[in-house]
Formats: sequence, structure tokens, C-alpha cells
Amino acid sequence: MRIALRLCSRFYSISKSIIPTTMGIEGPCDLASALGEKNLPPPPEFIAYRDKLWQKLRREYDAFVASQPRSPIQITLPDGATIEAKAWETTPMAIAQSINKKLAEHAVIARVNGELWDLLRPFEKDASLEILNFDSKDGQYVFWHSSAHVLGEALEQAYGGHLCYGPPVEEGFYYDMWFPQKDHKGLNQDDHSLLDNICRQICKENQPFERLEMSKEDLLEMFAYNEFKCRIIRNKITTPTTTVYRCGPLIDLCRGPHVRHTGCIKAMTVTKSSSAYWEGRADAETLQRVYGISFPDPKRLKEWKHFQEEAIKRDHRKLGVEQKLFFFHELSPGSCFFLPAGAHIYNTLISFIRSEYRRRGFQEVITPNIYNSSLWEISGHWQHYSENMFKIDIEKQQFGLKPMNCPGHCLMFAKEIRSHRDLPLRFADFGVLHRNEFSGALTGLTRVRRFQQDDAHIFCREDQIKDEIKSCLDFLRCVYGVFGFTFELYLSTRPEKFMGEPELWDRAETQLRESMDEMGLRWELNPGDGAFYGPKIDITIMDALRRRHQCATIQLDFQMPTRFSLVYA
Repeated sequence: MRIALRLCSRFYSISKSIIPTTMGIEGPCDLASALGEKNLPPPPEFIAYRDKLWQKLRREYDAFVASQPRSPIQITLPDGATIEAKAWETTPMAIAQSINKKLAEHAVIARVNGELWDLLRPFEKDASLEILNFDSKDGQYVFWHSSAHVLGEALEQAYGGHLCYGPPVEEGFYYDMWFPQKDHKGLNQDDHSLLDNICRQICKENQPFERLEMSKEDLLEMFAYNEFKCRIIRNKITTPTTTVYRCGPLIDLCRGPHVRHTGCIKAMTVTKSSSAYWEGRADAETLQRVYGISFPDPKRLKEWKHFQEEAIKRDHRKLGVEQKLFFFHELSPGSCFFLPAGAHIYNTLISFIRSEYRRRGFQEVITPNIYNSSLWEISGHWQHYSENMFKIDIEKQQFGLKPMNCPGHCLMFAKEIRSHRDLPLRFADFGVLHRNEFSGALTGLTRVRRFQQDDAHIFCREDQIKDEIKSCLDFLRCVYGVFGFTFELYLSTRPEKFMGEPELWDRAETQLRESMDEMGLRWELNPGDGAFYGPKIDITIMDALRRRHQCATIQLDFQMPTRFSLVYA
């Protein structure tokens, strides 16, 4: 069996700064007085057009629901208890209210048969039910997604532009909008305050979130005014139907689910705005991106603002300059200049990891920085990753700066005849890597073009995988412990498009599970998020400000040994 186990770890955490505005939805507001002399423009014509089609299709859907039989069904709770209910009538919210008023009061969303489900959407058949609040990961995701819709409604009211994507993110949400006006110059602090006031009024109105399933043809008619939504409908939606959600005058293409109504959002503020490219492509349209944050009570927003103030103090870009550790220069974007004090810290970290490598049986190697394109064609990088590589023409041949160490380590393995007694063979490398990141994505030390990482590859037999994984996990636990980090583990399993035999994947995933269990480590399943060439364990750490950073990865790679014809006797 030819299997490569890749261990790629990064043992540091860097602060990011998000500067909040001072205004938020923390109390009632009269919109007219809040806006002062700045009146809103008349609503764009597409809002009435959109609403007319919604009303027609909603009547048809309501008639369909009314025609469904109210059959008796059973709802199973997390503790195994069952509750009698009626199909197409009983809702998760009704069940929550019958169990406990506080449970219902703090409910954000339901999970029905493993699927996130609107609290006011009726059950359709027998189901398992879990009620989630804001403190759950899925609860936050839904809450911030709903808040993005509130922001989208405010953006349409204030500027009449065309909404694009509006997703929840790690801490909050954003919405992208395209402005038809060619003279649009971006948003400023006054715009942020205006949006805060409009959002406050929207939340005060308790606008219900309503769900409606529509055909692609009807969707293209509803969003005919918005080229960006039409692109999503044509290119991203692969099913005959999908859903839209409405709150107030906003009707948006969305899979949902959402909170019950806008009044669930008790505290909300715009945090910043910037320009962005459509789908991140530099050759596409420039959009206005607006970020926000929201919470189910004002106290949490105040706490969040305090943490942002602390984050500003700890912003690594600020500290790096103040303490004369490092700097960046426009003549080499994304490539850090480490000053003497910074270089001392850098080299001390390398020395620490190097000593751990030696103690754990790794052999340090040094590999070239540049390779002929034929190497990258063998590894698959040229076909799937070349746009992220720096390419150079040398004597009428194409070369590429390495973005990863794995192909070079495969050449090292293949240099000699290997015996089964040589395995596991552990190569470690601190080589310089280059990745051609967009200039707009570069952010301090967290997103760069030139970097080094403690990168190792383990070549082993299938029967050695579990022990090697456990050793890697112990390595991580040791290093993170030295720096005081706690960490979370996520097992990413076979995606829809994968290479190799399903049986091999099943065995590998089982060994990853058993390795974590035998180490006594808690982990979560991340189904379908593995690489096409093998499953992996992603490790997330939390910094002093309770922000998560994805750092180390333990990756199983079945394909690289095959591509390079790596064998042992």
C-alpha cells in the first residue's frame, strides 16, 4: 500500500482588528428624527415588481399547504421523549413553548431530522427535533445570516443598489451591493450611522421572515433587474427549485433558515465597509461590502465592543512596528521584513520546533525553491493551482516557485530504493514558500505571499497510519500547551468528488477517528470537507480574545505517492 501522511502545522496566532462604529441598535428609535435632514430616496421600482410576483406565488403556496392532510406524527426530542403533533400544522416553536417558556424565548432555530429548520415552519412528517439558541455554532450562523438580511433591506432603502452575496462569517456578517451610479465613492462614517438607524427601525417592526420555494424560471423573472442574482440562479443552482426569504420589503434569494422575525435581533451595528470584487475576481465588477455584527441582547454588543478595543491594542501590525519587530513595504507586497528583534523571535521559534522534530524522529531536509513545470504537472499543481503560483520563464522553459513542499519530498523519497523497514520515513522542511495571493487579500502576517512553515511529510504503510496520527496529535498538544493554546479538532471526510477507492477512504477515516478517540481528544465531524485526495484533521486554536484561527492540518494523501510512483520493497 502506498500512502503518504502529510503533517502541516502552524504554531502561532495573530490578532486581526475590526474597528466598530459607535452606534448600534440598543434601544428604540424614531427613524424620521434619527435621519434628521437626510431623507431616504423613493424606493426603487424593482421592489414593487418583486412583491407582486411574491404575492401571487405565496397565495398558491398557502393553498397547497391548506390542502395537505393534518396527519398525526411523532416528534422525538434529544432525550428520547416523544410528542404527538400534526403534519403541516405543528411547528418547532409550538413544541418549544409546550416544553418550557424559557426554551422558546431563547430559541433561534430548530434542527429537524438533522437539518436546520425555521421555528415557524410546520413539520411535514415524523421527525427528530433539537432547539438551538445563540450560544450554539449553528444558532449564531442563522442569527447573523438573518441580520445580513436586515442590513440588505437597509441598503436597498438607503441606496437602491443591487444586492449580491450576504453571508454570515466567523464573527458577524456582510452584504455586497452593486451601485448602478458610476460616481459612487464608497461609504463613510455618516453612512454607517444612517444604516444603523434604518436597521434599528427594521428590527423594531418585528418583520417576520417568510419562506417560499420557487422554480428557476420564476426566480429569473423575480430578479430580472439584478444581473448578479441571475448569475447565481443560472450558474449555482443545480436543482429545479430553490427558496427565497422575505422580511419587510426585502425578498432575497436564500436557502435559509432564519430567525422568526427581525425583533429577535436586539443589538446590531455596522462595523466597517470596503470595496470588494464580485466573487473575489479582480477582473469582475467592483462592489461595496458592508460588515456588521449583532446579538440577541445589548449587553453582548457592549462586551464585543470591549473586545474590539482590546484587539486594536493587540493588533500585530501595530505591535510589529511599535516594537521594531517587522514591517512591510510596497516594493515587495505580502513579503515581510523581519528586523533584528523580530528575526530573533522567529529563529527562536524555529529552534524550538527543530528540537521537537529531532526528539520525535523527523529528519530535517532542505529542498529547492524553484522547479520545472513538469514537476508541478506530475503533482497536479500546474493543472489545479497554477493561478496561485509565481511562474518564471528560463531558457524557453517554464518554472514555478514552490507553494508547497510535498512534491520535493516525493522526489527525495524516490531518490533511493526504499524497504518496508525504512518506514515510517519523516521529512521536515522549513523551506521558503510563495503563493500568488491577490493584493487586496494581503493582511499583515496572516495572509502573505512569501512565508515559511513547519512542514513535514511522513511516508508510511497503511498499518502505521494510526500510530503516526497519534504521534502527530501528541506533537500538536505539546506545542500548543507550551504557548497556552486550547484547540478544537475537526474530522473532514470524503467529499462528493474524490479519488481512490471508497473502501480505502473508509479505512483511513476510521483510523483517524480511532486515533483521536484513543488519545482522549474531543472532536467534531466536518462531513464532505476532506480534500479530493484524502481525509484530514483540521485544528483550530483560540486566541486571548476568543477568536478562532485554523492552524495545523493533519492530511492523509493517497494520490501523491501514486502520481510519483513511490514504492517500497
